[in-house]
Amino acid sequence: MTARRAGLAVLLLVLACDSPPARTPVPDAVTPSPRVDSLALTAPGGVEVWFTAARPAADSSGRSCTERVMEIRREGRRIAIPLLYTGQAPRLVNDSTLEVPIWLHCRPGNVYQVSLATGQPVRVR
Repeated sequence: MTARRAGLAVLLLVLACDSPPARTPVPDAVTPSPRVDSLALTAPGGVEVWFTAARPAADSSGRSCTERVMEIRREGRRIAIPLLYTGQAPRLVNDSTLEVPIWLHCRPGNVYQVSLATGQPVRVR
């Protein structure tokens, strides 16, 4: 009987030392989105205009694009440019104003001028 106990002890010891079965990694359910912050424009006085948030869009034929919003950064402050999604880089009009068309469904629409001091857009055409 001692031989049986010894055999059982060895068997339990072998089973206890056996490594667990390899696990297959499970992919994350959410794919991380790429970073969307990118410098769009610089202006005098240390002013920077950045693309920040983005949304996927598609035109009527199904062609996809990314429409992005911007914010003005100066001396550690951030000023959001509200409700102006665009698909192209803004153009500097003068030291205090930028200009960019608003986009909807991957198509440019009305052109807006934006104050670099306040971030407020005003439709110009």
